Amino acid sequence: MSVDRTLHHFPLDPASRQVRLALGEKRLAFTDQVVRYWEEPDNLLALNPAGVLPVLVETGPNGRLVICETRAILEHLEEAYPEPPLLGRDAADRAEARRLLQWFDRKFDFEAAGPLLHEKMEKRLLRLGAPALANLRAGREGLRHHLKYLESLLRARDWLAGRRLSLADFAAAAYISVIDYFGDVPWNDFPAAKTWYMKVKSRPCFRPLLADRWPGLAPAGHYDDLDF
Repeated sequence: MSVDRTLHHFPLDPASRQVRLALGEKRLAFTDQVVRYWEEPDNLLALNPAGVLPVLVETGPNGRLVICETRAILEHLEEAYPEPPLLGRDAADRAEARRLLQWFDRKFDFEAAGPLLHEKMEKRLLRLGAPALANLRAGREGLRHHLKYLESLLRARDWLAGRRLSLADFAAAAYISVIDYFGDVPWNDFPAAKTWYMKVKSRPCFRPLLADRWPGLAPAGHYDDLDF
């Protein structure tokens, strides 16, 4: 069955990156449609009235399917394209992967990624002036707190949710990779997390992310280095 897919996304959006990684790992071809979401374009609002990325549009023999936002898209991909499974093969693995997905989309984003990316990225895109140093400090402190937690998990596990790669790893890597784009990850203080990130970064599905660039937002020098 032939299905045409278009992913409406922004390259430096962690939510969009989670879906790109899942599509790549499942080897599902798709067309990129980069969206300047902060301008609230009509074509995005027509697909998702909330104006939030990503949006996946699939067109096939059964018609057109529009799936909005990360969790809905990831669940759809697991149901429609179950191999390879990215939520785990048993109930315990799936529960842990889902717990960590929620962790990153709520707690990590609120305490670390949100403050850092608002100051480092969104303010530049929106032309809101210089970063607020207090917010940067809070985001960096939050990041260290979460990296300590990842370090504890990865000292006991091969991957974040257990023995196998899962969507939890892609959620973590999606957020951390954008923070790393701006050079704010203190890798040398977290060796287990660094080794894990090198493994994720070396997967074929990650290569398109390493090529991401946005005018006026240059990446750190090590961003696309697999042996950083």
